[in-house]
Amino acid sequence: MSRIGKKPVAIPSGAELSLRANVITVKGPKGALEFTHRREVKIAVEENQVQVSKVGETKRAQAIWGTTAKVIANMFEGVTNGFQKQLELNGVGYRMTASGKKLSLALGFSHPVEMIVPEGLEAKVENNILTIAGIDKQKVGEFAAVVRKLKPVEPYKGKGFRYVGEIVRRKEGKKASA
Repeated sequence: MSRIGKKPVAIPSGAELSLRANVITVKGPKGALEFTHRREVKIAVEENQVQVSKVGETKRAQAIWGTTAKVIANMFEGVTNGFQKQLELNGVGYRMTASGKKLSLALGFSHPVEMIVPEGLEAKVENNILTIAGIDKQKVGEFAAVVRKLKPVEPYKGKGFRYVGEIVRRKEGKKASA
């Protein structure tokens, strides 16, 4: 039984929800998001709450019931407050700059890495911290993961991308024998 799916999702002030067939559209002060839900779940709007319920007792309905409720809650959070991920770049000679929709990274390769920031996201660089912000939680997290994968933090010297607040266990390395 899904504990997340049982709880109704509150509609925050300043956000609007519209349903047509199996497409949910959420509009708010920061923008609009759209989500196509599966037919195994039913969505009902009552007062200032959205209730997600299963249609039938299939395994798939059970599996996506809570997920659908959480996606709708994240849509409301995104259009009212937005989401952001922060990546920290450590390492001698590693640099990054953001100009418009282009992200330039010098990560110790023989060439600079150029990335285009996806539509709907914005990237800012301050000192050695890259902040990725947007209204779609999935896009923000996915782009942060793609950037982090370019140079993941290594355990010996701690060089590379890490999320702000992430703890990396360091290894000792080789010891010189006398």
